[in-house]
Amino acid sequence: MSFDYRARDNMGKNHHGTIAAEDREQATAMLARDERHVVELCESDNDSALSLFSRRVKKSDIVYVANQLAVMVDTGISLSGALQGIYEQTDNPRLRSMLIDLRNRVEGGEDLSVALGRYPACFDRTFVSLIKASERTGTLGAMLERVANHLRGQLDTQSRVRAAMAYPLIMVVLAVGTTVFLLAYILPKFLPLFKTKGLRLPRPTMIMMALSDALTSYWPAWLAALMMLVATCYFGRRTLTGRKFLDGLWIHLPILGPAYRKVVISRCISTLGAMLHAGVSLLESIELCAEIANNYHFEQAWLQVRDQVIQGNRVAESLRASKLFPRTLVQMINAGEETAKLDLVLNKVAQYYDREVETSLKAATSVIEPIMISVMGLIVGAIGLGIMLPIFSLSRAAGH
Repeated sequence: MSFDYRARDNMGKNHHGTIAAEDREQATAMLARDERHVVELCESDNDSALSLFSRRVKKSDIVYVANQLAVMVDTGISLSGALQGIYEQTDNPRLRSMLIDLRNRVEGGEDLSVALGRYPACFDRTFVSLIKASERTGTLGAMLERVANHLRGQLDTQSRVRAAMAYPLIMVVLAVGTTVFLLAYILPKFLPLFKTKGLRLPRPTMIMMALSDALTSYWPAWLAALMMLVATCYFGRRTLTGRKFLDGLWIHLPILGPAYRKVVISRCISTLGAMLHAGVSLLESIELCAEIANNYHFEQAWLQVRDQVIQGNRVAESLRASKLFPRTLVQMINAGEETAKLDLVLNKVAQYYDREVETSLKAATSVIEPIMISVMGLIVGAIGLGIMLPIFSLSRAAGH
């Protein structure tokens, strides 16, 4: 929550502004820590009015914050001043609340990495670890720019994946919607005509009629089954068994599986290279790769790599034992370890996999599009055939 305050310091000077806190007690304590005695404290009008409708903090907002911080810190502006400047430029209430809290904590002597760690939903462990490493080496501005570029690359990959998946999903929705419309609305209008004429219906028409009857008569059961399927996928993802199954399914999908594996590998390798370049330890970097993989099988593979490295093995040797990582990737990492330039090699490998992701997504889309069009054509054609065959029979009977 955001609170507007008026306070007086030990010298009797008046201060006013906005402070972010969980409640009034915490806001009072934070001001007291800064030796400011509260005169008036009330919930911010903007915060109370927009709390129900405020936008969430998106990853693009975090990229913007990191990029602006990098520019301001490099130009000599203090960290608290930079946070205040960004706060004044944004209109997202939640982001403003977070920025003012970060500013207050930094002014109170807290390290930026520690303050960022209080918002894990916005700043993941990778972000916090990179900032923490830069604080030790005095390269905060350069690291913020690097982090912004790293996050921007992840956003670009996500947008490419969404764009590649949009067309197949639209085609699936259209295919299902068209099928339901024809079976539940169009076909039943022809049934009275066929029955009054006493025609012997062809087998395709009888099959279509049976499907139409099942859809219209038992639609609550179909709806319940759909809801159960969605609930099973949603809650099953939260169980170990369900996560194993669903993540394994994604990996082994016939067309999208290879592209999905490259997306995960690209994300992990890019993070590993950024962490090592910043001076983060190898073990911690590998653990973060397991955390951001967002796939059970890749996560376990990285944890096994960590265990092997603890025993004294090299990263390339450890990766070679897993079937999830291509041999070419293992060879390139091995070359990086032999030349003691692993971070540089990983950055180049990440760029290579970024290009591979784009190529794989285009290839998958080019294969899926004709398949979906063919499937939709077969469905509509089959239903149309079931309707037209009896009409042709009526026409022949009328001609005789």
